Amino acid sequence: MTFLAKVAATLAALTAIALLGARPLPAQDLNILLPADSIESLFRTGDFQMLGWTGSRWEKDRTQRVVLRFDERTMMLAKWAMAPRGGEGVFNNRPRYEIAAYEFQKLFLDESEYVVPPTVARCVSVQWYRANFPWAHATFGKTGSVLVVLQYWLQNVTGQDVWDKGRFKKDTTYARHFANLNLFTHLIRHSDSNSGNVLISKINSPRLFAVDNGVAFNRREASNRGTRWRNLRVKRLPQRTVERLRALTREELERRLSVIAQFRLVGDQLVSVTPTEPLDRNRGMRNRDDVVQLGLTKREIGHIWDRIRKVLKKVDEGKVTLF
Repeated sequence: MTFLAKVAATLAALTAIALLGARPLPAQDLNILLPADSIESLFRTGDFQMLGWTGSRWEKDRTQRVVLRFDERTMMLAKWAMAPRGGEGVFNNRPRYEIAAYEFQKLFLDESEYVVPPTVARCVSVQWYRANFPWAHATFGKTGSVLVVLQYWLQNVTGQDVWDKGRFKKDTTYARHFANLNLFTHLIRHSDSNSGNVLISKINSPRLFAVDNGVAFNRREASNRGTRWRNLRVKRLPQRTVERLRALTREELERRLSVIAQFRLVGDQLVSVTPTEPLDRNRGMRNRDDVVQLGLTKREIGHIWDRIRKVLKKVDEGKVTLF
């Protein structure tokens, strides 16, 4: 058994103990074993050791599944993806989209219903990176840092039987989770239907997840990966979710999504700092002087806003009902 397989087995054993009635974990649920803000904080600034890694899907995959140990009691699996040079690549290699998807859901979903697991940007030194991944390069030429995206690796999920029309009609809990997922993928214009990008929990409530959101937001970008999640496939939506969408304003969208990560150059290293006003609302990757920003453009946010208004219009016209 590989080291990563052993770690996965250990986490599965901990889950089994919890299921048998041991002291409850301070978790979202048994798919995400820590609160979201705790995972975000550890991923963003926590000291860690990388205990092992392998390709997420195959040996030379662009992303890796890694084992991170933060202390003697905290070890997590994560998806690890190095950003391309300049922080923005071509098709399906835009780190800011993955992070924006995670941040966007917070505007209308409770943590227990998040469909994207914790996803953050982090910078590490080129020297450290090359000790683990020899092919590393600085993301931005004037720095000694590598920008990576870290996403929590979900436990106890499967890509099988994600959509069940009969269950949607009969099972209110499943219907709520699936409707939230489909609403989310519609609003971000999710355009990658590859197998494994949408998952469902194998235990407890039928929670659903979208774990690869790199092909989204951009209305002009064509996709050959399938767009089954781009359209709103359901005709019923949770009332609570729609109420929160209705309360959103364009200003709030811009405030929360214009800058989703920011770094400042200290010496030759990029350090995470509190986001400020966007340096340029018409660009998603911004690099000026000693500051690097990631965010959605004004156009991309405008397209989200347009889709929200269209969904609400369907509700008001009775084309989509609430439950």
